[in-house]
Amino acid sequence: MDTKLHPVISVRIFGTEKCFGPGVAQLLTQVAQHHSLRAAAGSIGMAYSKAWTIIKRAEAGLGFALLSSTTGGKNGGGATLTPQAEAILAAYARYCGEVRAYAAQRFEEAFREFL
Repeated sequence: MDTKLHPVISVRIFGTEKCFGPGVAQLLTQVAQHHSLRAAAGSIGMAYSKAWTIIKRAEAGLGFALLSSTTGGKNGGGATLTPQAEAILAAYARYCGEVRAYAAQRFEEAFREFL
Protein backbone atom coordinates (compact mmCIF):
# COMPACT_ATOMS: atom_id res chain seq x y z
CA MET A 1 0.00 0.00 0.00
CA ASP A 2 1.51 3.29 -1.11
CA THR A 3 0.25 6.04 1.20
CA LYS A 4 0.97 9.67 0.35
CA LEU A 5 1.93 11.57 3.47
CA HIS A 6 0.27 14.93 3.98
CA PRO A 7 -0.39 17.36 6.82
CA VAL A 8 -3.85 17.90 8.28
CA ILE A 9 -4.29 21.40 9.64
CA SER A 10 -7.20 22.50 11.80
CA VAL A 11 -7.56 26.13 12.88
CA ARG A 12 -9.36 27.06 16.10
CA ILE A 13 -9.77 30.57 17.45
CA PHE A 14 -9.62 31.18 21.19
CA GLY A 15 -10.52 34.04 23.47
CA THR A 16 -10.61 32.87 27.06
CA GLU A 17 -11.87 29.55 25.64
CA LYS A 18 -12.33 28.14 22.15
CA CYS A 19 -14.94 30.22 20.35
CA PHE A 20 -14.60 29.46 16.63
CA GLY A 21 -13.37 26.56 14.57
CA PRO A 22 -14.27 24.10 11.85
CA GLY A 23 -17.45 22.92 13.59
CA VAL A 24 -18.88 26.42 14.03
CA ALA A 25 -17.86 27.29 10.47
CA GLN A 26 -19.58 24.19 9.08
CA LEU A 27 -22.71 24.89 11.10
CA LEU A 28 -22.87 28.53 9.94
CA THR A 29 -22.34 27.47 6.33
CA GLN A 30 -25.27 25.09 6.61
CA VAL A 31 -27.47 27.74 8.26
CA ALA A 32 -26.70 30.05 5.32
CA GLN A 33 -27.75 27.29 2.93
CA HIS A 34 -30.85 26.02 4.78
CA HIS A 35 -32.00 29.27 6.50
CA SER A 36 -32.65 27.28 9.65
CA LEU A 37 -30.50 26.15 12.57
CA ARG A 38 -32.61 23.01 12.96
CA ALA A 39 -32.25 22.08 9.27
CA ALA A 40 -28.53 22.95 9.35
CA ALA A 41 -27.96 20.69 12.35
CA GLY A 42 -29.93 17.87 10.73
CA SER A 43 -27.95 18.17 7.51
CA ILE A 44 -24.73 17.34 9.37
CA GLY A 45 -26.24 14.75 11.70
CA MET A 46 -26.18 16.96 14.78
CA ALA A 47 -28.88 17.35 17.39
CA TYR A 48 -30.57 20.76 17.36
CA SER A 49 -29.83 21.22 21.07
CA LYS A 50 -26.12 20.65 20.46
CA ALA A 51 -26.13 23.09 17.53
CA TRP A 52 -27.85 25.69 19.70
CA THR A 53 -25.24 25.19 22.45
CA ILE A 54 -22.36 25.51 19.96
CA ILE A 55 -23.77 28.76 18.55
CA LYS A 56 -24.41 30.25 22.00
CA ARG A 57 -20.87 29.38 23.21
CA ALA A 58 -19.35 30.86 20.07
CA GLU A 59 -21.41 34.03 20.44
CA ALA A 60 -20.37 34.37 24.09
CA GLY A 61 -16.70 33.96 23.21
CA LEU A 62 -16.81 36.27 20.21
CA GLY A 63 -18.95 38.94 21.83
CA PHE A 64 -21.50 39.25 19.03
CA ALA A 65 -24.52 37.42 17.63
CA LEU A 66 -23.98 34.94 14.82
CA LEU A 67 -27.62 34.30 13.94
CA SER A 68 -30.66 36.41 13.44
CA SER A 69 -33.71 34.22 14.09
CA THR A 70 -37.43 34.53 13.57
CA THR A 71 -39.90 32.21 15.27
CA GLY A 72 -42.79 30.27 13.74
CA GLY A 73 -45.75 32.10 12.34
CA LYS A 74 -47.17 32.04 8.81
CA ASN A 75 -43.81 31.53 7.08
CA GLY A 76 -42.44 29.07 9.65
CA GLY A 77 -39.55 31.16 11.01
CA GLY A 78 -35.89 30.53 10.34
CA ALA A 79 -32.39 31.85 10.81
CA THR A 80 -29.91 33.90 8.84
CA LEU A 81 -26.31 34.84 9.48
CA THR A 82 -25.65 38.26 10.95
CA PRO A 83 -23.26 40.54 9.03
CA GLN A 84 -20.60 39.80 11.67
CA ALA A 85 -21.12 36.05 11.19
CA GLU A 86 -20.73 36.40 7.42
CA ALA A 87 -17.56 38.47 7.93
CA ILE A 88 -15.92 36.10 10.42
CA LEU A 89 -16.86 33.06 8.33
CA ALA A 90 -15.25 34.64 5.24
CA ALA A 91 -12.15 35.72 7.21
CA TYR A 92 -11.86 32.22 8.71
CA ALA A 93 -12.08 30.57 5.28
CA ARG A 94 -9.42 32.91 3.84
CA TYR A 95 -7.12 32.41 6.82
CA CYS A 96 -7.49 28.61 6.77
CA GLY A 97 -6.68 28.58 3.05
CA GLU A 98 -3.54 30.62 3.62
CA VAL A 99 -2.45 28.48 6.58
CA ARG A 100 -3.03 25.24 4.65
CA ALA A 101 -1.09 26.52 1.63
CA TYR A 102 1.84 27.55 3.82
CA ALA A 103 1.71 24.28 5.76
CA ALA A 104 1.71 22.24 2.53
CA GLN A 105 4.75 24.11 1.27
CA ARG A 106 6.65 23.74 4.54
CA PHE A 107 5.63 20.09 4.83
CA GLU A 108 7.02 19.34 1.39
CA GLU A 109 10.28 21.06 2.28
CA ALA A 110 10.60 19.37 5.69
CA PHE A 111 9.53 15.85 4.64
CA ARG A 112 10.77 15.79 1.05
CA GLU A 113 12.81 12.61 1.60
CA PHE A 114 9.69 10.74 2.77
CA LEU A 115 7.37 11.82 -0.03
